[in-house]
Amino acid sequence: MAANEHETQMMSGLTLGELDRDGAIRESVERVSGDTRARFLGKAVLGSAALLGALAAPTSAGAAAASDVAILNYALTLEYLQAAFYTESERLGAIRGRLKPVPRQLGAVERAHVAAIKAALGRAAVKRPAFDFRGVTENPTKFLKTAVAFEDLGAAAYKAQAARVKSPALLAAAVSIHSVEARHAAWMRFLAGVVPAAAAFDEGKPISEVKAIVASTHFVVAHPKMTSTRKPKYTG
Repeated sequence: MAANEHETQMMSGLTLGELDRDGAIRESVERVSGDTRARFLGKAVLGSAALLGALAAPTSAGAAAASDVAILNYALTLEYLQAAFYTESERLGAIRGRLKPVPRQLGAVERAHVAAIKAALGRAAVKRPAFDFRGVTENPTKFLKTAVAFEDLGAAAYKAQAARVKSPALLAAAVSIHSVEARHAAWMRFLAGVVPAAAAFDEGKPISEVKAIVASTHFVVAHPKMTSTRKPKYTG
């Protein structure tokens, strides 16, 4: 396990930054880390109307527990980050060759996650932070390392919330999302030449650890900044 963690950390030599400049993540983290049982895992292809309904129904009915809402917002902050990262990469068009399909395909999925979770949360959804990806979205090598780290981090972050979601509908939706995220992680690791699954079992990452990793990035900023000298200067 130590070797596997070391390998993941090596690939996580991304550039993630002070993702919590506006306090969105910190606020959700503090709420979720209370003594609750909730669980929202993952990321998935939320193109299905059934899945969207599963996410939206509990909130629209006013039945979502406060702890579930906090976990959804925790997930939403990570989805915002990933969606913006892949969307900007796609629009800049600098990621070519065998990596060319990645921004388009993963970006579409992450944007679907954002849309579904926001629909479920309604007015309770945290606002999207501003981003500055510092050129990573137009450098194939840095892009791939960051994609590996993002997908690994996302799967581990949501996995750690597995035993905490109260709503059966949200849990079902979360599991289907998480399986897609795991596939993303395996795909990115394969492209990077890293063993997709080096261990028989995975450990989740607690909120404090995820927050520390996210806080070590400099991708989220107080205001949007020019990420590239090419158009678009900022997308997401």
